[in-house]
Amino acid sequence: MASSGKTVAMLADHVGGTLIGRPDRVVRDVTHDSRQARAGMLFVAIRGERADGHTFLPSAIQAGAVAVCVDHESDVAVPQIVVDDTRAVLGELAAAVHDHPSVAVDVIGVTGTNGKTTVTHFVESIARHAGKVTGLIGTIHTRSAGSTIPATLTTPEASDFQRLLARMRDEGVSLVAAEVSSHALELGRVRGTRFAVAAFTNLSQDHLDFHGDMASYLSAKKRLFTEYELGTAVVNVDDPAGAELAATYEGELLEVGRGGQVSIHHVEPLDAGHTRLHLETPWGLANVSVPVVGRFNLSNLAVAAACCVAAGIEFTAVADALPHVAAVPGRFEVVSEDDPITVVVDYAHTPEAVATAVETGRQLSRGRVIALIGAGGDRDRAKRPAMGAAISSADLAVITSDNPRSEDPDEIAKAVLSGIDPLSDHLLELDRRRAIDLAVGAAENGDVVLILGRGHEREQDLGSERIPFDDREVATESLHRRRRSAGNDHESGSMSQ
Repeated sequence: MASSGKTVAMLADHVGGTLIGRPDRVVRDVTHDSRQARAGMLFVAIRGERADGHTFLPSAIQAGAVAVCVDHESDVAVPQIVVDDTRAVLGELAAAVHDHPSVAVDVIGVTGTNGKTTVTHFVESIARHAGKVTGLIGTIHTRSAGSTIPATLTTPEASDFQRLLARMRDEGVSLVAAEVSSHALELGRVRGTRFAVAAFTNLSQDHLDFHGDMASYLSAKKRLFTEYELGTAVVNVDDPAGAELAATYEGELLEVGRGGQVSIHHVEPLDAGHTRLHLETPWGLANVSVPVVGRFNLSNLAVAAACCVAAGIEFTAVADALPHVAAVPGRFEVVSEDDPITVVVDYAHTPEAVATAVETGRQLSRGRVIALIGAGGDRDRAKRPAMGAAISSADLAVITSDNPRSEDPDEIAKAVLSGIDPLSDHLLELDRRRAIDLAVGAAENGDVVLILGRGHEREQDLGSERIPFDDREVATESLHRRRRSAGNDHESGSMSQ
């Protein structure tokens, strides 16, 4: 059901702005991007790092915008809402125009350095298995009632976010799992949203190029729990920042982790893809085998289970769904099949995530752990030596290129190598395809090979071009070559006997 629209007078009153022009003009949608402007839209001019939206007022109006929101009175022929900070009101304006969709849909927002994607996918999977019509907003893709919607940002800009929620509501979605990044919280992209549940996974070094320091980074994450209408907070208290958040949070709270109301015990790895565990909760005990491995992913699963119960799903339905949770693309994804080595592709791109991936690989390995890593260009440079230190715990570390973007791949690699333990076994190969081939080729029966950093990504960002490159496909090709080589060796050995 499309929005019936709001008059500019109603919208100006909603955000405390000053209205100049006709008060009865009806707005049916909101955008911050003049290229999206259409008939019936309100264009909100935002001042960004690279451009000032006020310079695009004429093009937005020419495209059909019936009103604008500005931070100073402008010379335009359409009604204008004048406010002090246009970015701050963008979400509230969009939510109002779309009849506040988060009131009709249970939104579960997940923030944290690592685990946002995994938790939201687990939440969606559990809720869908329990009979809910679900939506998903995040890094890999956005889905509504089973249909995939193209996405470019982990958390879309505020006007896009509210439009997505409205679409999901109109398509019958009753529960939405959404990743909420620190950038989104700092820039107000989820303003105007009521969260039925907000979850915190963990905090480790990342995005300091944007936030400056860890205190500011944590402060941005905490905004989800202090500045929004919120039903229940679900917090991983095994993480120090999570424990700090839980200790000061004054609303309804579910603590996940050792000593929390929701915790995992009696963990028994079954194979490279399954674990048996006990999930202890205030609502009962679940003794289940789940298609999840690794301490960090089991923690994510516990957070997801707590989120679902907090959103009103019966615990018995959650417990029934746990053995059937869908795998998350590029999140500790095993790409080897019946091979004598195990090859895993994972999105780990922070020092803590790399160390945790190596630790998990160690638990699965019957031999060595070989790990491959690079670092993204035009991103937090301070973490690069720490990533080198983290991968030093592997038996063989392969340093390569990730998504160098506009930076010199060699300089990025030097920064990672500066943190490597000089006594560790490591090598450098900047060509990522050759590096993956080297890692897989170096493996012996029982070894685990970890290909880290890019996960689900299907393109590599090289300066001004993006080339097709999927770590999973490249690793699979390397495995095929390894099998052929092993077969040829076997035939040669047979012939020589």
